[in-house]
Amino acid sequence: MTKAAKEWGVSRTTIYQKVNDGELSRTADKKIDVSEMLRVFGEPISKKRTERSVNTVQSTPLNSQSVQYNTDIEHQLALEKLKNEHLSQQVNDQKKLIENYQQQIGQLNKTLDKANASIQDFAQVRLLEFRQSEPNDKIQSEQKQDTEITVIAEKKKKWWVF
Repeated sequence: MTKAAKEWGVSRTTIYQKVNDGELSRTADKKIDVSEMLRVFGEPISKKRTERSVNTVQSTPLNSQSVQYNTDIEHQLALEKLKNEHLSQQVNDQKKLIENYQQQIGQLNKTLDKANASIQDFAQVRLLEFRQSEPNDKIQSEQKQDTEITVIAEKKKKWWVF
């Protein structure tokens, strides 16, 4: 831990924090692999120092902080992208649910229309029965109309039976 902290210019506390947060993994013997440090923190400061001139050595701590900040921002960006993908999937799932509900509503409306038609047919049949129970002089004057209603009602009764 100490060697890694020195090479990358970060505190041991930061390394332990990354390990605890699951951003940085350790080997079975509790050591940190160089590839893990590279993945999380980028190039080590010691390597960068050898590449720089003596004049830029004084700005190394600031660059170390910048590298750390950039790495943190990259991790946050990756996390936000994952959240965005997850939310997009949820939106798509909700749209599918809405489409299914709309189809069900359409089917229920059709069934309701059929039930209303059946109720109207039933009412017409009951009206016809009521009229048939009236005195004969009224029935004779309306006999033609009643016959037509009866035929319609019988046809619709057959239609309603599944």
